[in-house]
Amino acid sequence: MGEFTGKVVVVTGGAGGIGRCICEAFARVGAIVCPIDVQENPYFTGDVGDKATLERFAEKVIADHGQVDVLVNNAPPQMKGILDCTWEDFTRALDVGVTAAFYLTKLFLPHFAPGASVLNISSSREGMSQPFTESYTAAKGGIGALTHALAMSLRGRVRVNAIRPGWIDTAFTVWEGPDATQQPAGRVGHPLDVAHMALFLASEKAGFITGESIAIDGGMTKQMIYHGDHGWTLTE
Repeated sequence: MGEFTGKVVVVTGGAGGIGRCICEAFARVGAIVCPIDVQENPYFTGDVGDKATLERFAEKVIADHGQVDVLVNNAPPQMKGILDCTWEDFTRALDVGVTAAFYLTKLFLPHFAPGASVLNISSSREGMSQPFTESYTAAKGGIGALTHALAMSLRGRVRVNAIRPGWIDTAFTVWEGPDATQQPAGRVGHPLDVAHMALFLASEKAGFITGESIAIDGGMTKQMIYHGDHGWTLTE
């Protein structure tokens, strides 16, 4: 992974959870990492749901480094359901989860280095849902569609891919029993699973991959579930 030495990597939502793990993974292989988060962090503290903040952030990155090699759109939208989600809540989720990814890509467009890559962190909820998750699920569906749209618009210049995490325990808890064994991979995921895929997709090894949305979910979205099958029961 020496190819990342000195490369400029921007990560939204980079102060905690998956975003922080992605930042640390790129830093370990020599990248210059520029996170933005509402939580305090070493580079830029700010709200990606605010247009002016994104513009100030992009200006700082370019003033400091002159280019962007990898943009990771990771900042998570809030999750609210149809019963309690207001217009403002829903719009806010889309601003953070979709619009910010679009606008940062647009702001950095003149400054992407040759071989640059955009990585959008989506979710397995892009294609499946639990009840009362509308704001989060809509945003993740939106960033999934944005991924292949951008991949076509930026073809030949910037590769654009998405990662769809499933259950990722950001506390690195070791789960046992049904929580683990229900997963075809036999365990719950952790942020390094996502970070490793981010490193791969941003690397030259993935040079023929663009417009894809890759699941990191332990196989859960491939598992057919029927009442009474393998111990699964439906309680109504």
